[in-house]
Amino acid sequence: MLDSPCAALAPLLKKLEMWAPLGEPEQRAVLALPHTVRRLDPGQTIVWEGERPAHACALLWGYAFRQKVAGNGARQILSIHMPGDMVDLHNALLGAADHGVQALTRVEAAFIPVDAVRALAFAMPSVGMALWHETLVDGSIFREWMLNVGRRDARARIAHLLCEFAVRLEAAGLGERSRYELPMTQEQLADATGLTSVHVNRTLKGLERDGLIERTIRAISTANWHDLARAGDFQPGYLHLAHTSRPQLTRGFDGG
Repeated sequence: MLDSPCAALAPLLKKLEMWAPLGEPEQRAVLALPHTVRRLDPGQTIVWEGERPAHACALLWGYAFRQKVAGNGARQILSIHMPGDMVDLHNALLGAADHGVQALTRVEAAFIPVDAVRALAFAMPSVGMALWHETLVDGSIFREWMLNVGRRDARARIAHLLCEFAVRLEAAGLGERSRYELPMTQEQLADATGLTSVHVNRTLKGLERDGLIERTIRAISTANWHDLARAGDFQPGYLHLAHTSRPQLTRGFDGG
């Protein structure tokens, strides 16, 4: 765990600086935001659907996912989140949580009072712009995931998710697109793509058989990135990373 308040919120600052240039006063203000750091285990709830969060949550380490649960108990994973992401900024600004957030891996997160986030966004427009950009990119990713589940076949859905995860990891300095650790079970992949675990397993084996990926436990290797991207109908423009800086984070996904 990071002990210094300045060091603790560094992942959040790096993420915000991807979206808007922040001067020294703005950087200091972000790092000085009041917060409480907590560690959560895989599967623990960060935000409950229906609650009125008093805090916004910034991931400092590990991975989390947004989800909604249907009346029949079926779960749909809506997006994956990485260090630096504000995983519930929508909920913090809208008042009531309309979806839940769970830890995907071991997570270290900073819980920042909503009032402090709002005050900083209004007091320093460049910080507000960065936060606004963050929510806009989230929306862009949601739209792409809707297309993925609604209009692509199983092979394209899985290939697309693998490509997105790889590109976002690389942009955050957490790995290389040619080889990375995927912190998701086949059941979680199924919930993210609207498939069954059996169908996910069959599809992964097909991608492997066709030479598009190699798997070793949770490690994914892509010998031919362009063919995998073509199979997934993957065009990274919706991630809006073309003109961003690339913050460097180097630890593994389990926080060890």
